[in-house]
Amino acid sequence: MADADGHRPTRCIRVLLAEDQSMVREALAALLGLDDEIEVVAQVARGDEVLDATRTHRPDVALLDIEMPGMSGIEAAAALHRAEPGIRIVILTTFGRPGYLRRAMESGADAFLVKDAPAAQLADAIRRVLRGERVIDPTLAAAALVDGASPLTAREREVLRASADGSTNAELARALNLSPGTVRNYLSTAIQKTAARNRADAVRIARDKGWL
Repeated sequence: MADADGHRPTRCIRVLLAEDQSMVREALAALLGLDDEIEVVAQVARGDEVLDATRTHRPDVALLDIEMPGMSGIEAAAALHRAEPGIRIVILTTFGRPGYLRRAMESGADAFLVKDAPAAQLADAIRRVLRGERVIDPTLAAAALVDGASPLTAREREVLRASADGSTNAELARALNLSPGTVRNYLSTAIQKTAARNRADAVRIARDKGWL
């Protein structure tokens, strides 16, 4: 965007875009490309490609979708924050789940926005995080305060997430290097904490809350 004297900025804000749905990714890239101060320098479709793409293209800001193959946006944010703490991270989601917001902030994200926000709001968020600000969708922020933090421990989340495919306790134990009794205890505790009827119901509730 030109200034009052008609001059363009000498350096664009370099953005990496991670989104597994190609149509959505291309649409976001096109919208951001309309802004003269923003340049999308890399696009990836998997969460486990984010770190390598970041090291290759050196973006200022990484826009990460929540749901991606290989690694979730929250997991990718945590890995990126550890390896490249100078890069700002914006999480985008279709699902406005308060639990996602808390986990995103804990992972090192600087902003959390829903995808149906206006393009101008996303561009503004990119500029604001570069100034060191936190940008959070206000509706999600209010919902997160009402819902409170996830009651599940990291290990309970891991076991509950692994159980979503219907694996038996013995299968989960082998996959997670735990004893069947320990797996059973973790699942029982997770069911109690989510006030669920069974493990499948606990998975559903935890996902709806954004805890998994």
